[in-house]
Amino acid sequence: MNAHPDAGPPATPRRGLLPRAAELTRAAGGSLSPTWMVLIGILSVQVGAGIAKNLFDVLPPSAVVWLRLLTSALVLLAIARPRLRGRTRADWLVVVGFGVSLATMNYAIYESFARIPLGIAVTIEFLGPLAVAVAGSRRRVDLVWVALAATGVLLLGRGGGDLTIAGVAFALLAGAAWAGYILLSAATGQRFSGTSGLAIASVVGVVLIAPAGISQGGAALVDPTLLAIGLAVGLLSSVVPYTLEMQALRRMPPRVFGILMSLEPAAAALVGVALLGEFLSGWQWLAVGCVVAASVGATRSAGRAAGGPAARADRTDPGTGRAQPDAGGPPQ
Repeated sequence: MNAHPDAGPPATPRRGLLPRAAELTRAAGGSLSPTWMVLIGILSVQVGAGIAKNLFDVLPPSAVVWLRLLTSALVLLAIARPRLRGRTRADWLVVVGFGVSLATMNYAIYESFARIPLGIAVTIEFLGPLAVAVAGSRRRVDLVWVALAATGVLLLGRGGGDLTIAGVAFALLAGAAWAGYILLSAATGQRFSGTSGLAIASVVGVVLIAPAGISQGGAALVDPTLLAIGLAVGLLSSVVPYTLEMQALRRMPPRVFGILMSLEPAAAALVGVALLGEFLSGWQWLAVGCVVAASVGATRSAGRAAGGPAARADRTDPGTGRAQPDAGGPPQ
């Protein structure tokens, strides 16, 4: 969730609670090293996911996703103030497609969280960006990373009865949407400056999820406590990591950023243990380690390639959503 590393600072947002939160996070991040900014951003996303999952007994995943997207859309609109006039039909097709991938990614991973442990869902989802990193590669070493990731997926099934077909299917869908997000983010970044394309895509996501989120959330969406928690999920999952990662990318190479982001599945598994009591088996921890190692290896390998285009297609979370330096912003 980040601006292009060569872009200038975003316009000063108008006053308001959510933009103000972004300003405070930006000020706090000024005293941190870029590595710590990325690590805190990763932790923030996964803590937000853990809090969201705790809400699922009273607020369905679609409603929580809608609140998260709404929070990030409001912040991005306040910061980017996108220009809508003068856009071509191709511009709109790209940015709407970007918004569809964003909405699908978030909806699918939250539905997966509702069915399987957080760490396992994020590990499976990470196969999407990993596939993008090695797609089209002719380097033999990348076959090692594919095999390592495949081994991790096979090991996930050895952990007992905490997996469901629906939960795994939603995580795979989230990974596919994440891959689409990465590809569309580059196209969006070429047509829209700064975070304006992401802001528009976030609004598209809000509109797409609104029917399910509002109808399924019902009266719970007007409960002040639930609404506040839902907005907090949006801040933790979007505003805080977006602001910190945006600053970090201006101070570190994208390849290093991508390697750090490869820690996401491990962070998700640890947060699952700490906040949700989701203890993984030894085989499942080994599976998480395989996928993390494959992601690190693929990122390093891509960074050595001529031009390193795959290295610049850095991770975004999904469920987490995350930084896309070529897109000029976060995925929600």
